[in-house]
Amino acid sequence: MNPEEPDVVHPGLKLVIQIPCYNEEETLPATLADLPREVDGFSCVEWLVIDDGSEDNTSQVARDLGVDHVVRITQNRGLANAFMAGLDASLKAGADVIVNTDADNQYDGACIPVLVSPILVGEADLVIGERPIEAVDDFSPLKKRLQRIGSGIVRTFSGTEVRDAASGFRAFSRSTAIRTQVFGKYSYTMETIVQAGWEGLRIKGVDVSVNPATRPSRLVKSIPRYIWRSAQTILRSFALYKPLRFFLAIGLVPLLISLALLLRWFYFQLFTEDQASRVPSLVGAAMMFLLAVLIWMFGFLADLLSVNRRIVSDTRVMLRTAELEQLAPLAGTAHSKMGSEPTLTRPESMLRAER
Repeated sequence: MNPEEPDVVHPGLKLVIQIPCYNEEETLPATLADLPREVDGFSCVEWLVIDDGSEDNTSQVARDLGVDHVVRITQNRGLANAFMAGLDASLKAGADVIVNTDADNQYDGACIPVLVSPILVGEADLVIGERPIEAVDDFSPLKKRLQRIGSGIVRTFSGTEVRDAASGFRAFSRSTAIRTQVFGKYSYTMETIVQAGWEGLRIKGVDVSVNPATRPSRLVKSIPRYIWRSAQTILRSFALYKPLRFFLAIGLVPLLISLALLLRWFYFQLFTEDQASRVPSLVGAAMMFLLAVLIWMFGFLADLLSVNRRIVSDTRVMLRTAELEQLAPLAGTAHSKMGSEPTLTRPESMLRAER
C-alpha cells in the first residue's frame, strides 16, 4: 500500500471534518464545495460546522448545504474556544480522525487524503498541513518572515520539526483529540504543537496547497498585535509545559546583571586608584543574585507541579475516554483498531446535532 494514498478502507472508520466559523455565510459555500465526501481509508466522512456566535446566517447556510453537524455557540468566544468545541462534538460524533480546516477556503480540500494518510498508516498522531509560504502571493514579505521566525521558535520550544506552526489545516487521531487542551483564547495552532511535543506525541508535517484568498485574515488584523499575541501564546505554553527551562532562562537575566556589577566592582578595586565607595555595586549584585535564585526556586517548584499536571492530564484522558465509551452504545458505535490504538467508530449515518 502506498503510504501517501491508502487504498484500503478500514471497516467502520469515520472521518469528521470540522470548520470553525464566525460570520462565514458568504465563504462557507465555496469551502464546503471544496471538501470531499469520500476519502480513501474511511467508510464514512462527515462535516461539522462550529458557529461561533455569528451575526449572519452561517448556521442556516451550513444546514442548507448538507452539513451533518452544526454546533451553535450563542456568543462569540474566539477561535480557540470554537476549535475545542469542535473537537468535543467530533469525538461525540464518533470520529476516528478529525480534520480541522478554515472557513475562508484557504486550504485545498483535495489535500485531505494526504493530510490523514500518516495517521491511517500509524506514522503520526498529529499531522500539520504545511503551506508553501514563500509561494503564497497573498502573504506580504513581512508576514512570510514572521511565519518563518514564529515556526522556528515553536520548533525550539516544542522539540518538533514543524515548518508551519500557524497552519490551521491539521489532522488529529482520536486519542490525540482527547488529550488536546487549549488554555489561550486567541488561537490554538501554536499551543497545541507545544502540548503535543510535551505529551510525546508523534507530529508530522505534509505539504499542502492553498486557494486564493477570499477575505482578509481575521487573526492578523495588525502585525504588531499579531506578534504580541503570538509571543504571549508561545511564552505561556513554554512556561506551562516546560516550567524548569522557562524559569532557568528567565533567571539568567538577573544573574548576568549580578555578574556585571560584581566585575565592575572588582575592576575599580583592582585596576583604578579611585577610592570612592563601590558598596552600591556589591549590594546590587547581591540583590540580582538573590532574585535569580528566587526565580530558579519558582522554576523548581513549578517543575514539581508539572508532574502533578501530567497525572491530572492522564486522569482527564481516562475519564474522557470512559465518558465517550458510555456514549458509544447510545449511537450504535462499535470498537475497532487503527494501528495499535483503540478507537471508537460509528455507522454510516448519524442525526444532525445542534447546540
